[in-house]
Amino acid sequence: MNFYIAESIMSEHDDTSVVGAGPVEYGGAAVVGTGPVAGSAPVAVVGAGPVGLAAGAQLAERGVEFVVLESGPSVASAIEEWRHVRLFSPWRYDIDAAARRLLEAAGGWTEPDLAALPTGGELIDAYLEPLTKTPQLSGRVRYNSTVTAVTRLGFDRVRTTGRETAPFLVRLADGSELLASAVVDATGTWRRPNVLGGSGIPARGETDPHVAARLVRALPDVLGRDRERFAGRRTAVVGAGHSAATTLLELGELVEQHPGTEVLWVVRGNNQARTYGGGDSDELPARGALGTRLKHLVQSGRVELVSNFRTESIELADPVAPAGQSAGTGRLVLVDGERRVVVDAVVNSTGFRPDHDMVSELRLDLDPILGSTRELAPLIDPNKHSCGTVPPHGVDQLTHPEPGYYAIGAKSYGRAPTFLLATGYEQARSVAAALAGDWEAARDVHLILPETGVCSSNLAYSPPHANPASTNATSGTTNAVGCTSADAIGQTSSDAAAGCCRPAPQTIELTTHVRQGGRSLVYLRTGSGG
Repeated sequence: MNFYIAESIMSEHDDTSVVGAGPVEYGGAAVVGTGPVAGSAPVAVVGAGPVGLAAGAQLAERGVEFVVLESGPSVASAIEEWRHVRLFSPWRYDIDAAARRLLEAAGGWTEPDLAALPTGGELIDAYLEPLTKTPQLSGRVRYNSTVTAVTRLGFDRVRTTGRETAPFLVRLADGSELLASAVVDATGTWRRPNVLGGSGIPARGETDPHVAARLVRALPDVLGRDRERFAGRRTAVVGAGHSAATTLLELGELVEQHPGTEVLWVVRGNNQARTYGGGDSDELPARGALGTRLKHLVQSGRVELVSNFRTESIELADPVAPAGQSAGTGRLVLVDGERRVVVDAVVNSTGFRPDHDMVSELRLDLDPILGSTRELAPLIDPNKHSCGTVPPHGVDQLTHPEPGYYAIGAKSYGRAPTFLLATGYEQARSVAAALAGDWEAARDVHLILPETGVCSSNLAYSPPHANPASTNATSGTTNAVGCTSADAIGQTSSDAAAGCCRPAPQTIELTTHVRQGGRSLVYLRTGSGG
């Protein structure tokens, strides 16, 4: 998953307008009634991930007052949940230019090796956390501040006259409120995963508490804290994106380490070329290696591919036990017509979608398919673009009918999985320039992305024991593990280069249950991983 950082040069944090039970307070002065004019309130940046902090950094350099609201107890709390995952984008794509200037001016910060691939944890520890401690950003980030609603002070979505001059009213989960001159929404999509149901709505039984308790969200720490949940058990990973690929690679390693571990890869389609990517021709070597290694796992049989499977319902293999009695196997059954997949655990890697509920009283112009702005949708359509072919875009493509509200970062892409950090940084720069009144700079957008290959979000380059930080992006060699991406998976260079080719057909077996003495087979079928 890619994100961006922010820096800010702001005045004292106490000047942020706060609305309590009584009069509106702003800058120490009580204002009764409609509150201060919109222009006197700070910009509210929602989300302290890389892109949200990048927006703050850009606003700071332009002298625009702002505050960053983070729902978690620390910076980038969403990334904290997948800190074990290695990004496929090297550091040179992961550091915002304004944030770098802020860190360098503060002193004491060492820039990481720009060719190295950080984990989510390293992104926080070596970049985001130091950024929040710079003089300009320190005290400007409010933690444990979940935004529940954004509206215009004194206006619902219908009322028009005087709307544009009214400040935004931002309500937090603790009931407190603050006023803002503009809102930059960098909340991402991590908190709202897609459903497992194959038709875009929850599968029958998916929301049952007994079933939901057995489902695993994307990017579990398979080889770390979550190891016991998967070792020696049968796991289905549902989804065809790169978060699925990341989990499958870790499970493939667990198969080697712990006998009896079984892995199924459940996908709706029958062509996995998008997941396998561009192989050695990918301009992001880590991204190409990810797909090549996954293809090898399928070909070797360590991962069983279940294609053309659309989950209609999810059932418990055993009835829920009465209180005080054994709960049985706790297995789940994925059902598609007459086909049944029985497993111990299901990892939901079907992607994410934006949550627009908190801004439902604002006037938004959302694309009916992706959930991005209508202007942005054709530029990021995953049916036509990979993350590297998205053209430069900025404030004009991010503008809604509600002046002053902008969604940036992963949320701006809606359901499109083609987002890269560098894209979000340029969005932040453009929006900050517009909020500062510099429309010439806001519309002068530039973006250089690695084009080759297919990408989506969180990717792991290699097993934890490898050291992708020492990877040579030109030759593909690593001096830590002593191999190229090809021989790292036991293939020749020509095999590895064919990252988008179809793997050989794999015969798989699906089971209804496991009995002592062997499996009871439902059917055998030949599936293609291509």
